[in-house]
Amino acid sequence: MDRRYDIADVLTGRRSWRWLRVFVEHLPPESHTMTALRNSLSAEELASQAERGEPERARWSQAEQLLAAVLDATRRVEWVLLCANIEQKSKRPDPPEPMRRPGAGPRSVKRAQLTEASAGTLFQLINGGAA
Repeated sequence: MDRRYDIADVLTGRRSWRWLRVFVEHLPPESHTMTALRNSLSAEELASQAERGEPERARWSQAEQLLAAVLDATRRVEWVLLCANIEQKSKRPDPPEPMRRPGAGPRSVKRAQLTEASAGTLFQLINGGAA
């Protein structure tokens, strides 16, 4: 059912500011307004929402949450199948990352640190040393 509301009625007094707040809070998660609100969250706000772990309070609909869960399960089954059919443990792929949910920032990637020993080896390789 498509209802047409004029939010300018708030300025004329036909509707209250409370009505406008409730109207915005109950917009569908895929609406432009909710997408803009979700995209405007700071890194601190994303981190606090991720710590609380309340996906039901996120700006996604229930169908979107379920679809993300199905995608994560499918990726994990595919990963397990690959791992079960690879002979050498060293060639196993990394486990899949779950699909990002609203209120969760990107995972921090752990970067390799260059040690003195690896820097020396790299220097030798660059200069045509240990080939």
